[in-house]
Amino acid sequence: MKQIATAIGGWVRNALIFFAVSTIMAVLLLKFMPVYFTPLMFIRCVEQVGHGHMPHISHSWVPIDSISRHVPQAVMASEDNLFLKHNGFDFEQIYKARLEAMKGGRERGASTISQQTAKNVFLWPGHNWLRKGLEAYFTLLIEKVWGKKRIMEVYLNSIEMGDGIYGIEAVARLNFGKHASQLSKRQAALVAVTLPNPLKRDSAHPTPYLIKRRDQVVTLMDKIERFDKPEAQTDTKKARSSTKKSSKKKKKNAK
Repeated sequence: MKQIATAIGGWVRNALIFFAVSTIMAVLLLKFMPVYFTPLMFIRCVEQVGHGHMPHISHSWVPIDSISRHVPQAVMASEDNLFLKHNGFDFEQIYKARLEAMKGGRERGASTISQQTAKNVFLWPGHNWLRKGLEAYFTLLIEKVWGKKRIMEVYLNSIEMGDGIYGIEAVARLNFGKHASQLSKRQAALVAVTLPNPLKRDSAHPTPYLIKRRDQVVTLMDKIERFDKPEAQTDTKKARSSTKKSSKKKKKNAK
């Protein structure tokens, strides 16, 4: 019995080591490589075949510098106002969403752009605790390894934006007849407001509700922090941290 327990313990230990090493390596690799295919793309292809359709994917990877500056601003305004400030999780929104659900209100998501990116690239759709735990793990990893600019780049290139449509370049070409770099402020906002339900919301044929949400997002885009220089913000945080530390040292020396 002791030998069996030892063997099981060794297997579990090796499995955990393999999981940690393989996932960290994957995150490191995708810090530099484009993400051309995601688990969700595969799942949607299977669903298309199941419905008797030929599987189809429209997806073109473009670097963040080839995307209109309005697009990151629009998705932050629509999906994650505090993207540049948090470390992957917006605990206030998570708490509010949980409170609303407990009171019998509509269940709504409180996932940040970082969490959505982790889910899109490494995991599958679902709400069970295992997937949520893995999502938290990968969110922490990409926040630490990738940084905000890379997270936004991968998010905008991998997110589902319509039936068989993935990424901002594909939706810009199909729905607006232009490249992602040419999207206007209103067009970027219109795409952003479809993201909560891209299979039912169509940026090419917006409903009055979507147009109303688009206008709200356009207004909010000017009020939140700009995405243009996420590295500069990181440097600012470091500078503040450094200033605080030096201030504490001076106080200690003064004593």
